[in-house]
Parts: sequence; C-alpha cells; structure tokens
Amino acid sequence: MRIIKATDYQELSHLAADFFIERVKENPEVTLGLATGGTPRGTYQRMAEDYYKNHTSYSRVSTFNLDEYVGLPADHPNSYHQFMKTHLFNKVDIPAKQRHLPNGVASDITSECLNYERLIEESGGIDVQLLGLGSNGHIGFNEPGTSFHARTHVVELAQSTREANARFFNGIDEVPREAITMGISTIMKSKEILLLVSGEEKAHALRQLLHGDVGEEFPASILTTHQNVTIIADQKALSDVPHG
Repeated sequence: MRIIKATDYQELSHLAADFFIERVKENPEVTLGLATGGTPRGTYQRMAEDYYKNHTSYSRVSTFNLDEYVGLPADHPNSYHQFMKTHLFNKVDIPAKQRHLPNGVASDITSECLNYERLIEESGGIDVQLLGLGSNGHIGFNEPGTSFHARTHVVELAQSTREANARFFNGIDEVPREAITMGISTIMKSKEILLLVSGEEKAHALRQLLHGDVGEEFPASILTTHQNVTIIADQKALSDVPHG
C-alpha cells in the first residue's frame, strides 16, 4: 500500500488526475472504475481541463461506476448518471456505449445486479478502481457489516451515509434509502485501486484503515490485503495518523 501525501484538496485532485491520465496514456483501452461524491469532483475537473488543453483521448476507454441510488432514474438531477455527465462524461470523449452505471429503476433489481456483474466480467475486469473512504469505513455503498465476499448487490444505506449525502438533496428525507453497489469482492478484483481521502472529517477513518484490524465492521480494511493500492491523502486527512 503506497501513500502519497498532498498538501490540500487541490493538490490531491491534481495528483489523482495525473494518476488516471498516465494510466490512459499507457493503455488507451483501459477500463476505469469510477466513483461519485464530493472527493472525486476535483479529479474529474482536472481530467476535463487536461482533455481541453492537451487532448488526451478517452475514446477507447470503458468505465464502470461503483453505484447508483435505487429509485432514481438516470435523468434525475441527483442520480449518479447525472453526476458523471456533469462532472466528466460531458467534458471528455468517452463514448456513451462504453460508460456503465447500474440502473436504479430496473424492474428487477436483483437481475440488474447480476447483469452489472456480468458486464464487468465480460469487459475483462476493472484495471483501475477509484474509491473514496466513508467516515464509517464504507467503500462504494458497502456499509459496515457487508460481507467481504459480496458481489454487486442492493444495500440499505446507513443513516450516517444518508446524512453525509443530504447536502446534495433538499434534506435527508429526499435521500434514497437503498442503492445498488459493486460488492467488496468485485472491488477487490480490480487490478489497481486508487483511494482518495480528504478532510479532517476522514482522519479517524484513515487512521483506522492504516492501523486497525481487518474486519467486515470496517469495510475499507480489506484494502490492506490488496496487492496494488495507492492512497492519496491530504494533510487534514492524515492529521490523526501517527508519523514514522
């Protein structure tokens, strides 16, 4: 597990964008696992800026997003489909047919989960998976207690997760209670993982990840067993991590 220290969120975003741009240049047909939320916004912004200035092409790249809310159609302003269009897809040249997110309004959610897992496998798996770190240790929407063996599935969102995401809605009552998420087993099959951690509110979780035990009560702990993980964290996120 490699740790790259960033001064602040802006530097973190630059470093993460450069990480992805390098992977795309190394392998133009790379399959990227993407994340949503506050932390990756800056990364996507920098990738879009690079595309505009340097014309890095994503025309052969395929993407799979970690998750989507159950009950939100793709055109809902708070769906992750819309998030990705707003922050990345409308700004770079990834063809629509090569962009994949779960369907939160599928008539058969169980079948949708199985189909999404099949699509990932048929693509050859994810080459580089982007993750954020939840304050309770969740990765994707895999909340504490999720089996490490779980594949793509429906999860009931923890109250703390809904509260954290309420800022994107008109209050917590509008935040869906369920989501489709890649399972921990699916995430761990990624060839490489990039974890972004920013802000003092994530400091305790990062300390637990780096110095705590591996267990399903803290889902991110499983990342310490993966052979190729890079963490980019800013100073505030690292403020609770012992030096040395």
